[in-house]
Amino acid sequence: MNVPVPVRHVSVLPREVLHGLNPQPGQVLVDCTTGVGGHTRLLAERVAPEGVVLALDQDAAMLEHARARLEGLPVRLIHAPFDTLPDVLDSLGIAAVDGVLADLGICSDQLDQAERGFSFGQEGPLDMRMNRQDAETAAEMIHRLPERDLADLIYRYGEERHSRRIAKRIVEERKKTRFTTTTQLADLVRRCVPRSGGIDPATRTFQALGIAVNDEMGSLERLLAALPRVLKPGGVAAIISFHSLEDRPVKQAFRQSEVWEEITRKPLTAQADETASNPRSRSAKLRLARRKATT
Repeated sequence: MNVPVPVRHVSVLPREVLHGLNPQPGQVLVDCTTGVGGHTRLLAERVAPEGVVLALDQDAAMLEHARARLEGLPVRLIHAPFDTLPDVLDSLGIAAVDGVLADLGICSDQLDQAERGFSFGQEGPLDMRMNRQDAETAAEMIHRLPERDLADLIYRYGEERHSRRIAKRIVEERKKTRFTTTTQLADLVRRCVPRSGGIDPATRTFQALGIAVNDEMGSLERLLAALPRVLKPGGVAAIISFHSLEDRPVKQAFRQSEVWEEITRKPLTAQADETASNPRSRSAKLRLARRKATT
């Protein structure tokens, strides 16, 4: 018998996800971002015993965390990025599913692992790869990119108005030494950006690099394009985003009226009791849409 692995991560908007997807016994659902299995478990309990949840994650370590928590439930764990969902379904002989969930946030347990390099709160290698089989780390990226491209990346994905100053300093510094740790980069950014409020000046730059290293925006665009093909008519898509860069394309996609019936014209956000117990939920936005029947 497997012993459940202690985890820190708490899945956001669980009530809203369950209400929106309305999972029923016998359905086939997909959790595109399984993480440690919080949402997956809620869905699997409701489609049991005849249904199944296909639980995808590009991070093999997270799937291992989830395995013990999901023992005995109708879940199939699949190591794959969510933008390959059509290929995954083809390989399983599944034409379409009843619902798809994607939580685009980083799992707290990933942030807690210093060796993953997602957080500058503790020193670790400047990695940031969700899928550690991918070739390029954040360190390799900032040493490869020309100054202008690096500045554009930090501005586009981090919405950092000091991006050109940061990129210039990175390029100057990398001529003398190699960036290998999260604290090296965070300290440099802090010297370039004046502190404003309670947000660490390195936050936006780290956000930008994480998005770029994992091609998060490209993956999201490919998932949104695939959803009409993988959902049955009447099937529901539920996507949780944590910043405007993610929310914007989801909103635009779900407003394609020839394909989607919007369930949420405005995104659902966490209620007061959830934000009190799980502060991470404050920035979560859930959008839901129903696949229209083909004409």
